[in-house]
Amino acid sequence: MAEFHRRFFAWFVDLFIQFVYLRIILTIFFASTRENNFNDDWMTEYAAWMLLLLPLFLYHPTCEILMNGQSIGKKIFRIRVVDEEGGRPSFSQYLIRWLIRAGDWAVVLIVLSNVLILFSKELRLMLLASFLLLITDVILIIASKKNQRLGDILAHTILVSTKARGSMDESVFMEIADNYVPVFPQIMHLSDRDINAIKTILDTAKKKSDFNLAATASEKIKNHLKIETSLSPIDFLDTLMKDYNYLSVK
Repeated sequence: MAEFHRRFFAWFVDLFIQFVYLRIILTIFFASTRENNFNDDWMTEYAAWMLLLLPLFLYHPTCEILMNGQSIGKKIFRIRVVDEEGGRPSFSQYLIRWLIRAGDWAVVLIVLSNVLILFSKELRLMLLASFLLLITDVILIIASKKNQRLGDILAHTILVSTKARGSMDESVFMEIADNYVPVFPQIMHLSDRDINAIKTILDTAKKKSDFNLAATASEKIKNHLKIETSLSPIDFLDTLMKDYNYLSVK
């Protein structure tokens, strides 16, 4: 999981980018209204304002979809949005987590509240709601098992670190002799996620001498792949990993 401080700094970088953009378009917008006298045509003024705001509101979903789960801030601090199974989120998942944001809207409203005086009462109410949601998100990130904010919980997404921490020994890959003869070619019917799960179970069973864990996993795999063998659960799982490494490069 991505650490809280890295999430915070990534969020702050993205927020700063949005804030700078907002200040720039405000300057451009009011300069244009003075020059073109848009006040006589409020519909044109409103359309121009919405057009300028569009990139601001679409910043996160656009970045995350085009940059594989990363915004500029997330890329700098090496974190990424993935679904709860570890894969790439769908478009709808990106959309859900984007719609339920708090801090971004709060800053936008703070800036707008200094400009749109006529709507200051409504903006204050929206600002209060945004801050309440922001506090809720912070509490959820700290307290939830998967460090998810509300948008992540509803979208079934999580933020993970992309910083490499492991060694080759911790991956599913291992050196296999060229003359190795696979015992269970059915292993190739399993997905990459299943292979990683087998590797994790095998490592845990060896490290903690957990025979029951290995036995339970072995029985499930045997039933699924219709395999009959007299190998012990540990040896069976170990053989599966060897078979996978040999067959996956052939």
